[in-house]
Amino acid sequence: MRAVIQRVSASSVMAENQIVGAIGRGLNVLIGFGIGDTETDIEYIAEKLCGLRIFEDAEGKMNLSVRDIGGEMLIISQFTLYGDVRKGKRPSFSSAIAYSEGERLYALFVERIKSEHIPTQTGIYGADMKVTIENDGPVTILLDSEKKF
Repeated sequence: MRAVIQRVSASSVMAENQIVGAIGRGLNVLIGFGIGDTETDIEYIAEKLCGLRIFEDAEGKMNLSVRDIGGEMLIISQFTLYGDVRKGKRPSFSSAIAYSEGERLYALFVERIKSEHIPTQTGIYGADMKVTIENDGPVTILLDSEKKF
C-alpha cells in the first residue's frame, strides 16, 4: 500500500464536473493498493498517517499531527502509484491490485481514518478526477507499507 501525503491549506477533488470532496487545513492523501495488500497494510498506513507530525508548533517545528491541529483529510484513490517505469517509458500497472479488491480496501481505509474522528472527505474510487491542492510548505511525504521495517 502506498500513500503520497501532502500538508495542505486547502484541497478539493472534482468528478463529473462537480466537487465531491473538499477540505481546509489538513492532509491530502493519494492512496494506492498493490497485489497482496491486506487490512494489516491499512492499519500500518492509517496509524502512521493519523500520527504524522508534519504541522508546525508554536516554535515553528514540525511537531503536531493532523489530529493535534484539528485538521481534515481528503483521501483520493490513485492506482497509478503502482506504475512501474523501470522497463521502458510507458508505465506497467501489473503490481496494482484488481479493481474490486482495491475498492474494498479503499472503503476499509476510509472507515479506519474516520474511526479516528478526523473529518474526512473522499474522491470517488476509480473515477476520472481533478484534484486541486494548495500545498502548505510544500510538505510531501511518501509512505509504503512494504517498507515498514
